[in-house]
Amino acid sequence: MKQLALVFIGGGFGSVLRYLISKWLNSPSSGIPYGTFAANIIGSFLIGIILGYVVKNENISETTALLLATGFCGGFTTFSTFAYENHIFLKSGDFASFAIYTLASIILGFLAVFLGIWLVKFN
Repeated sequence: MKQLALVFIGGGFGSVLRYLISKWLNSPSSGIPYGTFAANIIGSFLIGIILGYVVKNENISETTALLLATGFCGGFTTFSTFAYENHIFLKSGDFASFAIYTLASIILGFLAVFLGIWLVKFN
């Protein structure tokens, strides 16, 4: 039960922070979902750091990893909003934005995870 509470608390904080970033960065006039993009890339970087640190340092507890990685990063990042925003691009016929947003999100997301792990590994 403690594990569920940790994921719940971390997810709540992550979701609220993602909401605030989206309110700050998403602009209806531009149509580009910068907030979701930023949250997903930052969250990918953070999970790389967190899980890299967990692997490198065995003194990090499973509960801390659940709170930060599964809870916070899971709540902070969002695949469902990413998919919905891509649906909007396709529905409006904006295939260029769809392609750029999708490719940039996937490529930079992976690179952010790898960078986070790499930074922990070599420090």
